[in-house]
Amino acid sequence: MHPLVAIAVVMLAAAVGGPVRADILIGLAGPITGKNGWLGEQIERGAQLAVADLNAAGGVLGQQVQLITADDFCDPEQAVAAAKKLVSDGVVFVDGHLCSGASIPASEIYAAAGVLMISPTSTNPMLTELGRVNVFRLAYREEATGILAGNYLADHWSSKNIAILHDNTLMGKGLAELTKEQLNRRGVREAIFQTYVPGQNNYGAEIDQLQAADVAVVFIGGYHTEVALMARAAYDRGYPLQLVGGTLGTEEFGLIAGPAADGALFMDLPDARRRAEAAPVVERFRASGYEPELFTLYAYGAVQVWAQAAQKAGSLELQTMIAALRENQFDTVLGPIDFDDKGDLAVQNPVWWVWRGGTYVPLE
Repeated sequence: MHPLVAIAVVMLAAAVGGPVRADILIGLAGPITGKNGWLGEQIERGAQLAVADLNAAGGVLGQQVQLITADDFCDPEQAVAAAKKLVSDGVVFVDGHLCSGASIPASEIYAAAGVLMISPTSTNPMLTELGRVNVFRLAYREEATGILAGNYLADHWSSKNIAILHDNTLMGKGLAELTKEQLNRRGVREAIFQTYVPGQNNYGAEIDQLQAADVAVVFIGGYHTEVALMARAAYDRGYPLQLVGGTLGTEEFGLIAGPAADGALFMDLPDARRRAEAAPVVERFRASGYEPELFTLYAYGAVQVWAQAAQKAGSLELQTMIAALRENQFDTVLGPIDFDDKGDLAVQNPVWWVWRGGTYVPLE
């Protein structure tokens, strides 16, 4: 068809039959590749199934939904590029980002463009402290985990040498500092507080230093790949080092650490797979051969929240959506969701996990 004819057909359809139907575009942003790609796959799978389920049920406001994925590599600069691409593509909502260091700079792009953002996993307080009213999250704030971790260390190892390490990322450093603050409030001083360089293949030097200082337990603010390598290095030396950290809820940690994973403690989101509301979704994931690990259902839940807010608002206009998100409760695979005036969860709920027998289970 000649382009001018095509334009005429579109104009005629609009004149006689109302507006031409188009999909609603939404985005998914996270580390689809790179060392955190295992986590990125979780949120991508969750968003994909949520969109498929929405469309099977009739879509949102009578329109089908199309998901566009952008890879941010958990990197601030790449996150800005990914956000600009999604805005250019015309998305009205972004499910993401995963890492706090990516979410915060990306949120500025979405705020300027009038795009709604719901991060399923970012925990750094600054994400919702900057006053960007378009920003919400389904994860707890790091203050909650810092208090939880500091208290646990003080309650269980106050008489032992404790080390706190972090990777100097926004997430890792923030979590380590908040844990140190709470530990010190409890009257316990750490033996070592220092950074390590992420992305290395061997952390034997760090483990040697901890062993020389007779450290019994180390809290690590960082991602699962480096923590797994440290666990393996300690295990290979026969050094009974207790590992404590966050974000170890992925099969890859167990694959890298091997038998050294057993006993590792970490704080993370509650496992939505155990909720009755999630059972049908979990069953569909497993029937397809995919196990919906920890972050998967949070990305699914973010799409649910957005879709329900749109239905309640009767519109995708940003301010109307923001009002709907702040004024309503949403029924999701994560259970009931309520936001406070900052866009944080009304209830902060980090929980403890432990690796046992090649998998992670709730710490009883």
